Amino acid sequence: MFISKDVVMQKVQRFGGAMFTPVIMFGVFGLFVAVSILCQNPMILGAVAEKGTGWSNFWFILEEGAWTIFRQMPLLFAIALPIGLAKKENARACMESFLIYVIFNYYVHAILSIWGSDFGVDFAREAVSGSGLALVASIKTLDTGIIGAILIASLSVWLHGRLFDVNVPESLGIFRGSSLVVSAGFVLMLPVAWLFCFVWPQFQAAISSLQVFLTDAGILGVWIYTFLERVLIPTGLHHFIYFPFIFGPAVVDNGIQVYWLGHIQEFAASTRPLAELFPEGGFALHGMSKLFGCPGIALAIYFTADRESRGRVAALLLPAALVAMCCGITEPLEFTFLFVAPMLFVVHSFLAGTLASVMYYFGVRGNFGGGIFDCLFQNWVPLWSNHYMTYLTQIAIGLCFTAVWFAVFRFLIVKLDLKTPGRGDEAARLYRKADYRAKVAEEQAADERDRKAADFLAALGGRENIVDVTNCATRLRVTVRDEGLVQSVETFIEAGAHGLVQNGRAVQIIVGLSVPQLRGRFEALLGEGGRTAAAGKTAGTDTVQAPEE
Repeated sequence: MFISKDVVMQKVQRFGGAMFTPVIMFGVFGLFVAVSILCQNPMILGAVAEKGTGWSNFWFILEEGAWTIFRQMPLLFAIALPIGLAKKENARACMESFLIYVIFNYYVHAILSIWGSDFGVDFAREAVSGSGLALVASIKTLDTGIIGAILIASLSVWLHGRLFDVNVPESLGIFRGSSLVVSAGFVLMLPVAWLFCFVWPQFQAAISSLQVFLTDAGILGVWIYTFLERVLIPTGLHHFIYFPFIFGPAVVDNGIQVYWLGHIQEFAASTRPLAELFPEGGFALHGMSKLFGCPGIALAIYFTADRESRGRVAALLLPAALVAMCCGITEPLEFTFLFVAPMLFVVHSFLAGTLASVMYYFGVRGNFGGGIFDCLFQNWVPLWSNHYMTYLTQIAIGLCFTAVWFAVFRFLIVKLDLKTPGRGDEAARLYRKADYRAKVAEEQAADERDRKAADFLAALGGRENIVDVTNCATRLRVTVRDEGLVQSVETFIEAGAHGLVQNGRAVQIIVGLSVPQLRGRFEALLGEGGRTAAAGKTAGTDTVQAPEE
């Protein structure tokens, strides 16, 4: 049967959004790990941080707790992915996914215990990094990392969607609901485990070859990677570019995030250049455009705005630029110019790739996927003593590129008369209503997220037009029945969104970091338990209307 491009895009975008359910934890716990390691570094804190002191022991205990997310990533994905993927009974889907994933690993363990050599696997080896083996929930199995967990979780959600509501005869009542889903997984995992035992060792060999290729590709490889990571943001598919590098085995075991944190003390103590210690770190320089590019963009938009509008534009740009620089969340700023001037976003992506490549050329390496907090606690502070020249070089190059971003954006905005915020009537119309509504909501002591949820639902065509809803870090992702009922980008911006991405029936509303809370309110408007109209569980059929202006 023919599957339309829109349907494929909806599923891909939903999957990309679901990936952010567990990923949102990585930045927080990466910071906890980095601070804990920093507080155990005698090179920075002196004798108080020597091993065995009360201070060092305290931070060692905290560090061990902070490593939880990274040491248990496969389990985290197996449990958390159904939260974003399942369309009903998400909590039960999480339990089912966990059980099916554990069953899968027990099968792999048993198969390799008997026929490991036939599959080219030395199963007698210790399950350590680089062995191709791992311990998952104390089960010795193939090291499939998060890729295996994501695949098994996806299959679990697929089984959940088809079997959870099946009405079996009373005599087979114990096989209803989750029991039926897990039983089906018990059967399905046997051939899947066998297939993994056959395919995965070859895949591990291919990953090793990919690691060598990308490392040898040098500047070109870094540029292509960084450019794609930026330019695909409007589609929501950028997660699929950086994920295998930062959290997967594309260039190092377990991904750059885990590898960097695990070796940070070794790197800090060494006087060898970081380019020699960790050449793969060039694939984590995509955060440099957030730290150094976003200020240049914000300044260019501000200085090209009409003078009478600059105060309001500054109020819009300053928090967006600070969020991008400090936390690495760039969408509020990027989406202020993306839809009125798409060409600027392509230029932005080009400059991001160029900045990362130049830094790579001059020996900058590390874990710079986020904003300034990542730079400080995972790079600059713990490694400054022996690598300060590398970081001074990095900052100097970054500030030069801030000036480049400013000059290029200012030139293009003025030369092409692009209607970025603050230039002409467009900007006034974009933000006036939202400012008014925010003021009214504050005066009435109302929760702004309740109002936004109602307005977004109305702008999407009402409850009857909603098929399903999920979210990623900053976007509310919705599939609608009739794309023609979705109102204009301006309508959503006036309602408080930062922007809108629409690919057929797949709609992404750029909300910001409050999107999980707003999604809860949005689902509450759809009906009892937050079920979607597609699940046939809505509380009624009336369209929810936005408040009168």
